Amino acid sequence: MMGIILQYKYVAVPFLVWFFIQLFKLIYDLVTTKEFNFKRILGAGGMPSSHSAVVTSLASMIGVSEGLTSPIFGLSVIFAFVVMYDAAGIRRAAGKQAKLLNKIVNTPGLTGVQVTEKLQEVLGHTPTQVFVGALIGIIVGILVGNINV
Repeated sequence: MMGIILQYKYVAVPFLVWFFIQLFKLIYDLVTTKEFNFKRILGAGGMPSSHSAVVTSLASMIGVSEGLTSPIFGLSVIFAFVVMYDAAGIRRAAGKQAKLLNKIVNTPGLTGVQVTEKLQEVLGHTPTQVFVGALIGIIVGILVGNINV
């Protein structure tokens, strides 16, 4: 099993990083709220950012194996920054807007709008959540990137 993971490490490791971070969020949520929320496995937001961990683990493995001056490493770093910017910027702003819209719609007498479902409010990450996710990804990527099949 470990041989297969290492053979396909550029796909398997980022996926495993994502899975274990999401599992951590699910367990943490279960411990703190005493409720099992399976949506945490697939949901966005929370500490740490699995998006950041996935892209930085991939970029780190590429940097270790291909070199820091390779074009593919440059591409992976730019890709990682775009994803992390989106997680901490655009998606976080969309979550704040969803929270405000939910509050407006649920204020009695303010609007006549009937809403059947609440907008998802946790979409993005704080800069700290992005940083911690990125740090986890870099550490995992460097450790696994140094292992050859």
